[in-house]
Amino acid sequence: MKIGILGAGPFPNHFIPLFQAHPLVEEVVIAERMAERRDAACKKHGIKRAFDNFDDLLASDVDAIGVYTQRWTHAPWAIKAMRAGKHVFSAVPAAISLEELEELIDTVKETGQLYMLGETTWYEAPTILARKLNRIGAFGDLVYGEANYCHDMEHGFYPPYQIANGDEWKQFASFPPMLYPTHSVGQIVGVTGQPMQKVSCFGQTDNHEDAIFDSELSYFDNAFSNETGLFQASGGASYRANEFRRVSGVAPLIVQGTKGALIDRLWMRHDRTNCDFTEQLIIKPQALPEDWAEQKAQGAQDDFLGGVSATHDFERLPPTFNGLSNGHGGSHHFLADDFVHMVSREQTPVLNVWTAARMCAPGIIAHQSALKGGELMSIPDFGPAPADLTIMDIEQEAGKDVIFPDLVAV
Repeated sequence: MKIGILGAGPFPNHFIPLFQAHPLVEEVVIAERMAERRDAACKKHGIKRAFDNFDDLLASDVDAIGVYTQRWTHAPWAIKAMRAGKHVFSAVPAAISLEELEELIDTVKETGQLYMLGETTWYEAPTILARKLNRIGAFGDLVYGEANYCHDMEHGFYPPYQIANGDEWKQFASFPPMLYPTHSVGQIVGVTGQPMQKVSCFGQTDNHEDAIFDSELSYFDNAFSNETGLFQASGGASYRANEFRRVSGVAPLIVQGTKGALIDRLWMRHDRTNCDFTEQLIIKPQALPEDWAEQKAQGAQDDFLGGVSATHDFERLPPTFNGLSNGHGGSHHFLADDFVHMVSREQTPVLNVWTAARMCAPGIIAHQSALKGGELMSIPDFGPAPADLTIMDIEQEAGKDVIFPDLVAV
């Protein structure tokens, strides 16, 4: 197959080598409006074909498109690509409004094209472990969960906005945190599979000297740098999700049930015996690329690098991935492999458009709740994938849900 990449910023530059190395991929083609970025990507990755606009990429012979543009633009590009007969891999979020989510789903249904959301937490080690524990019933009935995306604006967020938006970058850097909910809400959905039904969310008005979150300046009319949502899911459990852009430190994944709880790396059984999963979850370090300083200046993040853990089913990956850059908790290799297999098998991936809606709709409504002072609001559910679709879930195909049996036993 041939894969087209829309956007040549720091994030797609970590996926291009993976697609190029995959044995099922013949060629990677890019489209990037910024000549300097386009030329640099071609030189770095040995890309032979590159376009300065999306229409030319769509008119080419690529089979699928990876959308790696600014976060509020993903849905329109994905819809246009599918209507042009291309399968789609989309960076997160899938959409920033309920109307966009509905149009994405309608487009998948109408065109028959395949859509995959590139949510990294799905293949991060703690999520994989918690998801597999849930599948075998180790948590019992789910009671509570907590997930967080803590990423301060000063920790690498300035350069991407500055490069992409020039002098007007501050207008766009004020993107509402809860409209980017897939690393928090999406992580919980990735563990439980439960749709969120209600939310009460509070926003923290920013007062930083950079004045990014000035509602009068903001393209999104947003003054919140931090948002916290309390959700109730379909099973009755409560979940908290934090999306923070002015904060120090990070916070762990928490999942609690009636039989067991996973709090960061500690597995706590109902009989009050514990075990430490640090050894199973730790990500092996990866050597820094020679151009890492240059990549960071362009907005690359430290979590773009990293190997895999003992929890990852790395045996499923093509051997050609060995030694290639990974990142976001070991997820890049798995997302790239899923996307390629989605196209080659012509099967709906587990990170499909309906899963994407269950990850994004709660954040959209949460932000509306925050604007109303925390008003409790209902979250629409666009449903699961239709029953007649064959869902490609390579993780489940591996048949390794019972992992570390001597440690998990409840």
